[in-house]
Amino acid sequence: MKHIVAELVSNALANLPEVAEAAAEFSIEGTVERTRDASHGDFASNIAMRLAKPARKSPRDIATSIVESLADDPDVDKVEIAGPGFINFHLSAGAYHAELANILDAGEVYGRQAPKEGPKILLEFVSANPTGPLHVGHGRGAAYGDTLGNLLEAVGYPVHREYYVNDAGRQMDILGASVWVRWLGDQGVNSDFPKGGYRGAYIRDIARNIDTSGLSVPDAHAVNDGLPENSEDNKDAYVDALVARAKKLHGDDGFDRVRQQSLESILDDIKDDLAEFGVTFDHWYSEKSLTTNNSIDAAIGVLRERGVLYEKDGATWFPSTDYGDDKDRVVIRENGVKTYFASDIAYHYEKRERGFDHLIDILGADHHGYVTRVRAGLEAMGYAGDDLEVEFVQFVTLYRGGEKMQMSTRSGEFDTLRQLRAEVGNDAARFYYVSRSNDQHLDFDLDVARSQSSDNPVYYIQYAHARVASVFRQLHEKLLQWNQDNGHSQLGLLVEPQEKALMRSLSRYPEIVELAANNRAPQHVVHYLRDLANDFHTYYNAHAFIVDDANLRDARLYLISATRTVIANGLGILGVSAPEKM
Repeated sequence: MKHIVAELVSNALANLPEVAEAAAEFSIEGTVERTRDASHGDFASNIAMRLAKPARKSPRDIATSIVESLADDPDVDKVEIAGPGFINFHLSAGAYHAELANILDAGEVYGRQAPKEGPKILLEFVSANPTGPLHVGHGRGAAYGDTLGNLLEAVGYPVHREYYVNDAGRQMDILGASVWVRWLGDQGVNSDFPKGGYRGAYIRDIARNIDTSGLSVPDAHAVNDGLPENSEDNKDAYVDALVARAKKLHGDDGFDRVRQQSLESILDDIKDDLAEFGVTFDHWYSEKSLTTNNSIDAAIGVLRERGVLYEKDGATWFPSTDYGDDKDRVVIRENGVKTYFASDIAYHYEKRERGFDHLIDILGADHHGYVTRVRAGLEAMGYAGDDLEVEFVQFVTLYRGGEKMQMSTRSGEFDTLRQLRAEVGNDAARFYYVSRSNDQHLDFDLDVARSQSSDNPVYYIQYAHARVASVFRQLHEKLLQWNQDNGHSQLGLLVEPQEKALMRSLSRYPEIVELAANNRAPQHVVHYLRDLANDFHTYYNAHAFIVDDANLRDARLYLISATRTVIANGLGILGVSAPEKM
């Protein structure tokens, strides 16, 4: 509804040549905000104060000129000048009635904007190493990333969701070695499990299920002789030697079979886990493909052509300090191996080359150093560093019975997303994950998330939706019908304070969606839905809906039907269901 006020102010300014030129520098809609106190009207504009300096006039004089130039509008009852020059607008009841009609006419697309041609956004999130099941921290990144994608799509942007699969490099070798040692144990060959390996029970399950036909079973001496000490201080050397030993005994192809099956098993589990969580991707991008499709070589070639790289100590370096990084970065080591940094900048260069205009990465809180150097790579290859936007997701702490839970990859301790979903359900998990700003630590109370009470906000909101559905079931049981057209024509009967408050809340929804999308902040939708549910429950407890007066009944049913639509739409953006019964 903000557009009603913004359009009035814009038209008035067009008739004021003494300030019109200065006003052209401002987004008029950006000067209009909801008032915190309904007694001050519905919306207020500070345009007069913002124009005072460039127009060299007092704010109140400018405000007076604007008010005097405002056209009559049936959607506005009263306009006042307040304080140093605020212009307060009191909307008419008819404006709110028209918005209720917009809600019911638009239905599930209410609050959504028309599709935009661009910028085309590539949203990369989760991208957890496929070395084990997703943990609760990954779950927060998944819920946040998916909800952010929903918000960006709701305001019209084309969004492509992508998961970057780290399926190349040393961690895959360590995964393969971990499974190999467990497989050896199942064959009766004892070998010390590497301190630097992956220890979860899932490793044993993979080892029991991989196809090792054609792989001979070596004896213990062939496996163990000559390996370095397996200690915490020496764990990297031991696991690397173990990988080399496996390749020697089975050949590179044999070891790769173990490694690839291990990767595929874990990746399938991740895909299933996320799909059950309501999170799907348009593309699972393989890190290995950067090598097979020569993307890394292509990116390094661009840097060479632009004269950016330099040689030092036998290695090839990228001068990232020239772009604000704390040190230069190696792209090719002295042994000819390309670095992770080379893969990172090649991947983001390739994103832009695929035609995406804006890149959003959702990363864990421990990746802050990543941003400057990847932006530096983009700039050095001819793109703007600001093409890359990074949102960080802070850590999650689980509580049960008021006690902090210890989370670890050690067997038997609660730490996986799948366990969390089984404990509280998908709806509560997704809702709580985005209930706080992504850059704030999240304390997740399992007892509250499971409770069926007003203390549990997701239950409280869903209950409001179910209550509306229950009213319509009761209407049917009483052999009554809702005449929607009559309800629309009788909205003038909705004069109770709770009805006015609910209408005001409903009209805010499109603004909340836009605010949440622009600020990458799904928690705005969470807080809005909690407030809207409170307004509905207050109304429900104060007034009957199925009353004898058919006109009043139809009008009230019209209002609560609009409420049901907005709650369902908001929950849909969060990836949370809107049940008809509870």
